[in-house]
Amino acid sequence: MNETAKRARAAIDLAAVRSNVRALRDRAPRAELMAVVKSDGYGHGAVRCARAAREAGAGWLGTALPEEAFALRAAGDTGRLLCWLWTPGGPWRRAVEQDIDVAVSGMWALREVTGAARECGRTARVQLKIDTGLGRNGCAPADWAELTAAARAAEAEGTVAVTGVWSHFACADEPGHPSIAAQLAVFQEALKTAGAAGLRPEVRHIANTPALLTLPEAHFDLVRTGIGIYGISPSPEVGTSQDFGLRPAMTLEASLASVKRVPGGHGVSYGHHYTTPGETSLALVPLGYADGIPRHASGTGPVLVAGKWRTVAGRIAMDQFVVDLGGDSAEPGDPAVLFGPGDRGEPTAEDWARVAGTIGYEIVTRIGSRVPRVYVDSGIRNEAGGDSALTGGTA
Repeated sequence: MNETAKRARAAIDLAAVRSNVRALRDRAPRAELMAVVKSDGYGHGAVRCARAAREAGAGWLGTALPEEAFALRAAGDTGRLLCWLWTPGGPWRRAVEQDIDVAVSGMWALREVTGAARECGRTARVQLKIDTGLGRNGCAPADWAELTAAARAAEAEGTVAVTGVWSHFACADEPGHPSIAAQLAVFQEALKTAGAAGLRPEVRHIANTPALLTLPEAHFDLVRTGIGIYGISPSPEVGTSQDFGLRPAMTLEASLASVKRVPGGHGVSYGHHYTTPGETSLALVPLGYADGIPRHASGTGPVLVAGKWRTVAGRIAMDQFVVDLGGDSAEPGDPAVLFGPGDRGEPTAEDWARVAGTIGYEIVTRIGSRVPRVYVDSGIRNEAGGDSALTGGTA
C-alpha cells in the first residue's frame, strides 16, 4: 500500500462504477449514455472512472472545464467528449484540434469557436444549449432563433457541425415539481426552432441522473449521468441508491492515530463542546476539514470504529477529530470507516450528507488531495486475501 495511504485512503471500486453504468443504461435503453467525470470524477478520479465507464458502454464523457477534457485526451481517451463551461478567450482552438464537442450558449461563444475553427482549418463540433428554466448557462429563449440561424450559417460555411441541442433541469431531483414539465415544453419548442433553422443535431439531451431515473419522457437521444455512476442517489426524494441497483464506489477510511483512556468530565477538541460523561476511551481519527470532512458535521458525523457506529465527539479540526468509544476498546492503527457502500454496517456518503445538511455530491467531491485514491476491483481477491485487489496506484 502507498505509504501515505496508511493514514487515510479513499478506495474506489471500479467494478461498482462499471455496474452502475450498466444499471443506468438499462433504465434508458433507447438513449446513449454520457458519463460525467467533471471535478476529477466527483472526487473519484476522472481518468480511471472514465475508463471504467467506457468499458461498461458509456458512449460519451462529459466535463465542465476545458482542462478536464484535455486531461482525458492526454490520458488516451479518443471517444466522444462534451465540455460545457466556457468563458471568453477560452482554449477553443485546442478543443477543436482535439475533437472535443464544445457547448455554445450565446453568440459570443459561437463567434469565438468559429474563429478558432478557421484558424486551424478544421470543423468545430458544437452543441447549442438552451436555458429552459435553470437560469444558469444556456441561451435565453428570446435569443434562440438568432443563435440557431447563425449556427446553421456556420454549418453551411463548414466551420462548425452542430452535433447537439441540450439543456439542464432545475428540479428533476424533486419528482413532480411543476418546473419539470415547463422546462420540457420549452425544450420541445427549442428543438422545433432548431429544426426550422435547418439544424439536424446528432443528439438531443436534457436528462441528468434524477431525470434518467424518474422521467423516461426526458431521455431523448442521450442521458447525462454524473452522481449516479458513482453510486449515490441525487436526492432522498428520488430514492436511495439501492432502490436503483446502484452501489457507492468510494470507501473513505483512516487508521486510528491514538487511543487513550480519560476520566469523566474531560473536554474534547476545540471549545470543549463535548465532555466525556464518564471514564472512557477516546480514539483519534487523522482526517479533518482540510481533507474535506465537513466541519459543520461536528458532533453529528457517523464513523464505524471497532464494529459500531460512533459519532464525532466535539469539533472536527483541520487534520483530525475524535470519537468516544465508551466501554469499547481499539488500538492505534485500527480502521475508522467514515463512509462506504454500507455492506459492513458502515455509514454511507448519504448518511454524512444528511447530518451535515448537504447533498451526497458535496461529501465525495470535497475529499481533498491529501487523501490518496486507491483503485480496487471488487471482483478480484487482493494480496492479503480480501475481497478486492488493487488495480492501480493513487490518483
